[in-house]
Parts: sequence; structure tokens; C-alpha cells
Amino acid sequence: MTEKEKKKQLKAVQRGPGFKKRIVIFAILLALSIVVVVPYVWMLSNSFKTTVETLTDPMHIIPREPTLAGYEKVLTGSPFFKWLRNSCFVTGINTIVILFTSSIAGYVFAQFRFRGKDFLFAMLIFTMMVPAQVTMITTFILIDNMGLYNSVWALIIPSFVNVFGIYLCKQYCEEIPRELIESARIDGAGNFRIYWQIVLPQIRPALGALAIFTFLEYWNDYLNPLIYLSSTENMTLPLALSYFSTQHSTNLSATMAAAALIMIPAAIVFIIFQKQFIKGLALTGMK
Repeated sequence: MTEKEKKKQLKAVQRGPGFKKRIVIFAILLALSIVVVVPYVWMLSNSFKTTVETLTDPMHIIPREPTLAGYEKVLTGSPFFKWLRNSCFVTGINTIVILFTSSIAGYVFAQFRFRGKDFLFAMLIFTMMVPAQVTMITTFILIDNMGLYNSVWALIIPSFVNVFGIYLCKQYCEEIPRELIESARIDGAGNFRIYWQIVLPQIRPALGALAIFTFLEYWNDYLNPLIYLSSTENMTLPLALSYFSTQHSTNLSATMAAAALIMIPAAIVFIIFQKQFIKGLALTGMK
């Protein structure tokens, strides 16, 4: 087959029914992507506008008189870096602890046999069906009795266990061959060494996806800080957005600038874990 014939055949394939189908799918995905991205573009645009320009011409994407007053207000006129430290501390501790407790509990439920295992796991799954608002008052009373009210630890200690994380890790741990674990035991490895050196590498995609879910959940959490924190010093970033709003006015430029800055760590985490996240979703779909 000559080079010209190959090119003609390639063009025929590209222009066939499959090519038209791909064009339609691409157009749909492009439209959906635009719908998702436009609010973020609008937010970034308004962060460089004055509040007056945002109110008078909110849909104008390019600022007529760009200004950094909003970012200056956030970075120098408020304890932003203290809020950032609080958010990083709460989110980091919760993510690390949940990855540990979920992976080790998932390993136990998947590979160990003990009385009442199925009942206990069913009860854990049942708690996923109960709305968080149902336990909100009792949790607040417990936090207050422990003396943790208005402390960042009130956002950490109740979150040490994540049922969804346990379920996800259990599903992956069940795919690990028992022969592999038994051979490690014969070689003298203890349970924790098996968990650390054999189980964790096998469930890395699940941990990557769980890390992103957990990070975003606690990084963007607004309700719990609103309930358990009362002082400006202990605020986390989502709650701190209300700092730029008063009863009678709102500094929209500073609010948009703060929202734009809050997005940066989340984007960095996603970039770091995106391969594991996509791999985890793909393997979950195959199951």
C-alpha cells in the first residue's frame, strides 16, 4: 500500500460515522466544561475589580480598571495566614489520620475473620445513611463537655474515622490474594509489617482518591467551623470569607480574592494525586 493510499484510508476512517460521533461527544464535553469553568473565571475577574465595578458591571470579564486592592485587603488587612495555618493543620491531620484508619480498618475487615465481623461492618455502612445533621447536637454537647469548643481540635477528633474510606479500602483489600499475605506470614512478617509493606502499595490508587476526597471535604468545610469556632483567631479559610461581610455591606473584591486564594492549595493537591485519583476511579469502574 502506497503512502497516498494510506492517507486516503486514514481520511476515510476519520470522516466515517465514528468521526461524527466523536465530534458530537467533543462538543458536548466542551459545552459542559465551559459551564463548569465560567464561574471560576468570573470569580477571578471580580477579584481584580473594585466592589463598585463588580456591582455595576458584574458580567464584564476583563476589568476596566484592574486593581489588587482585594488581595491587599486579604493579605495585609486580615489574619489570612493564621486562617491558612488553621486550615492546613485541620485538613492535613484529618487527611493523614483518615488514610491510616481507613486503610488499616479496611484491611482488617477484608482479610481477617472474627465473630461479628459482618454485623459490625453492616452497622458501619448503616451510619452512612444517617444525615450528619441528626448527630450535630449530640456531637456539639460532647465537644463542649470535653472542653474543645472554640478549638481547632473540635474539627479533628470527631473526624478520625471515615466510614466511606473504610468501605473503599475494604473493597481494594479484598482483591489482594490471600496467598500473598499467607506467604508473608510464613516468612515471619507480623500483621503490621504485612499491612505496611504489602497492603498499602496494593491499595495506593484507593488511597490517592480518598486523599483528594478527604482533603476537599475538610478544606471546604464551612458548617462545622461555624458551629464549633467562635473567635476570629481560630477560623478556617471557608468560614473566614464571612469576615469581609458585615450586616450592611460586603467587600466583594476582597471576598473574591480570598476565594481565589483558597482554591490554590486544592488545585495543588489535585495535581499531585491526579494520576492515583484517575486510576482509582478506573479500577473501581472495572469492578
